[in-house]
Amino acid sequence: MKYEILYPEAFPIVECHLNRGESIKAESDAMIAMSPTIDVEGKMDGGLLRGLARKFLSGESLFFQELVARRGDGKVLFGHSQIGGILDVELDGSYGLMIQKDGFLASTQGITVDTEMQNLSRGFLSGEGFFILNARGNGTVFVSSYGVIHPINLDDNEEIIIDNGHLVAWPDYMNYKIEKASNGWISSITSGEGLVCRFRGPGIVLIQTRNPNNFEKELEKRIRSIVG
Repeated sequence: MKYEILYPEAFPIVECHLNRGESIKAESDAMIAMSPTIDVEGKMDGGLLRGLARKFLSGESLFFQELVARRGDGKVLFGHSQIGGILDVELDGSYGLMIQKDGFLASTQGITVDTEMQNLSRGFLSGEGFFILNARGNGTVFVSSYGVIHPINLDDNEEIIIDNGHLVAWPDYMNYKIEKASNGWISSITSGEGLVCRFRGPGIVLIQTRNPNNFEKELEKRIRSIVG
């Protein structure tokens, strides 16, 4: 399979060229256009239990789209609903990719996507919940964001502090913990940051340049001002 991320600077889409028999898995409603040789089906990756876990534990779609080139070579265009970027991540089977809510867009054959539980303190404090996605296997994973995706490459034992609303994905072997943005709770709250994630290298953390939670709050505020 060959692919290209088109218009990466703004409102990107992915153009995939599938050989006959090849397939790609994508989030529900990700397909934009496809050749008549492609079939699109709704499937629960890994069966009912995994599908229900993604839906009710991590807030993702119950079904994936499976796009299969059954009647010959074909082309698929897919994208996401966020105003943001798309990045391809190559996995070789030696580690998994942890993906925050709404970050998974699509993956090639050979990738499985499971729901994984964070420990209680991380899940309670992070604001993202106890469950996140873990993509594993050999192939390509496409992650999406609100804003542009920016990689932060950490050397061994190097640390970085990231606002948890800006996280997109990171390798499952990286060490991280949730902590207050400031020394005290009052300063953490009044600064507008609240809780942050401290990552330690080696590894690459993918962040998004905009926070979708802040966008939702601003939208709600504007709607209230118009209505009332």
